[in-house]
Amino acid sequence: MHKKSIEVCLTPALLNLYDIKESVVVVIDILRATSSIVYGIDNGATAIIPVAHVEDCLNYADKGYLLAAERNGEVVAGYDFGNSPFSYVSDKVKNKTVVLTTTNGTKALHLAQVNAHQVVIGAFLNLKALCSWLKSQEKDVLLLCAGWKDKFNLEDTLFAGAVVNELRKDFTHFDDSCVAAEDLYLLAKDDLRNYLHKSSHSHRLAELNIEEDVKFCLQLNICQAIPVLVGEALVALKA
Repeated sequence: MHKKSIEVCLTPALLNLYDIKESVVVVIDILRATSSIVYGIDNGATAIIPVAHVEDCLNYADKGYLLAAERNGEVVAGYDFGNSPFSYVSDKVKNKTVVLTTTNGTKALHLAQVNAHQVVIGAFLNLKALCSWLKSQEKDVLLLCAGWKDKFNLEDTLFAGAVVNELRKDFTHFDDSCVAAEDLYLLAKDDLRNYLHKSSHSHRLAELNIEEDVKFCLQLNICQAIPVLVGEALVALKA
């Protein structure tokens, strides 16, 4: 049997150092892109199409899609919404396709897509479902933290650590980034929100007055959906 390895890439700027041709890559952008994607797919969105640039959203105008654009934590003027999870409730997204661009998360997705065997989306919201599925796959796993503008960030690393902690018995090889991420998670896990008051992105979001978004994104296991990238669109992974 294949001895599965798990690695953590702490920022997309380091992705070129990893061989991911046979790996499942889990893209992580806790505040807030991947949390909103998980929540939207869980609430019945048909698909979420990640695009790199705000202008790319306009290519999908007049097709009946919802257009979502975020830059630096704020909704881009003229778009239906940004990446607040509260925009991805079933009343808004059920049976709809959302075209989404964000500062960090969609960039990481596109970088992963180039070489990965498969790309899926992780968040605290679907932690248990994601880990159960990863255990069942005979594939190596790379946890790709979207970070902040190619820099390390705490919240994505904490989630990577939570996954490592959950999968420790089912994987054989771990890198030092896994060890560091898990150690941070074990420090923070009893009160994630309090620990993340230290984070730079938490301060950025506080200035935008979206504390409720942050709290929402740190909830555990309220979603079952695992979004998977199929072609250009994220859809619900079929069991």
